[in-house]
Amino acid sequence: MKPKILTTLADYSWPLFLRDLMAGITVAMVALPLSLAIAIASGAGPEKGLVTAIVAGFLISLFGGSRVQIGGPTGAFIVVVFGVVMDHGYDGLVIATLMAGVILLIAAYFRAGNLIRLIPEPVINGFTIGIAVIIATSQLKDLMGLTIAEVPAEFIAKLESLWAARDTLSMPSAAIGLASMALIVVLRKLAPRFPGLIVAVALTSAYVAFADLPVATIQSRFGDLPSALPRPHLPDLSLERVMDLLPSALIIAFLAGVESLLSAMVADRMISGHHRPNAELLAQGAANIGSSLFGGMPATGAIARTATNIRAGGQTPVSGLIHALTILLIMMVAAPLVGYLAMPALAGLLVLTAWNMSEPHKWRSYLRDRRADQALLLLTLVLTVLADLTVAIGVGVALGLALRMQRRDIPPSDWADPDR
Repeated sequence: MKPKILTTLADYSWPLFLRDLMAGITVAMVALPLSLAIAIASGAGPEKGLVTAIVAGFLISLFGGSRVQIGGPTGAFIVVVFGVVMDHGYDGLVIATLMAGVILLIAAYFRAGNLIRLIPEPVINGFTIGIAVIIATSQLKDLMGLTIAEVPAEFIAKLESLWAARDTLSMPSAAIGLASMALIVVLRKLAPRFPGLIVAVALTSAYVAFADLPVATIQSRFGDLPSALPRPHLPDLSLERVMDLLPSALIIAFLAGVESLLSAMVADRMISGHHRPNAELLAQGAANIGSSLFGGMPATGAIARTATNIRAGGQTPVSGLIHALTILLIMMVAAPLVGYLAMPALAGLLVLTAWNMSEPHKWRSYLRDRRADQALLLLTLVLTVLADLTVAIGVGVALGLALRMQRRDIPPSDWADPDR
């Protein structure tokens, strides 16, 4: 479980540092608006996203088993976090995050990192697409400036409430949201290594401010952002509270472990490297414990930010440390400017994030999979959207493992009916 940073620092050099510095600053520009948007979509304050990106992002790079992994709050957690906050309050989320961190440390101790290979790929694809659908629909209210007193958590009821509020559509909000999405797509095509996310969101938000458009911003909805990290403290724990939150903590730990290891595997393919799965679980455990102590949200390795780090020239975990410190610096010196970011722009960013999460370039390949795998993917997707993530993962993994056993050449049992 040796952290990768100890290996890379053995032959570290000044040219390597310069590459990591530029990559870390670039990733910070991408992670900043994403962290704000994810926190808001999760039912938390925007400052919680910054705290998580700083504290958890730093610890994931410090203790992780990948050279280039970037961690922080991710879209996969939005559904779970929103549900925990609604049912148990934000203090309940902090406790669940702390418990998830402990569970991940235990998993690392027992070297459970290699178990990721046992989770059927159709299950992972199904709940990822399902989460993407939920994220995208949850952002339509802010994207279109709809006036709704309270958006229901249930998917069908949410669609009904959005349709019922269609007459409250705000053209300025919709124009800003769609313009942000268009700018992000164009900048990504023209300059893939350029931090187009922050540029697109900043430009459209600046237009809102200078044109004095009737569009909601972070500051108008949530007030001023803090300019420093809060003091770390333990949440109030009780046996009853721990037992109530244990299912949520298990789901958070599962998602953090799966997404971080998947991200590390993707990074390995991009850099022809080899990550250390159990060190990665250790890092996720430390990061979630650290985030909870500062009042932050769950965190894990982020595939999009990790890929951005690689494309920007990141070579070692130092780029991840710089990414976290850059966000901290922005928080300390430019918190009032961050408050001007427009809500429709952030909503548009999350809609595109959801689209990318669903990996549309793989949809055609799913049609060539076995019928059983296609059914498993669809079942997991539908259960994720219409039922519950816990149910979707439980049913999907159980059926997937059963299908895997069925495909093996296992001899029939010689068990016979007992005499009764």
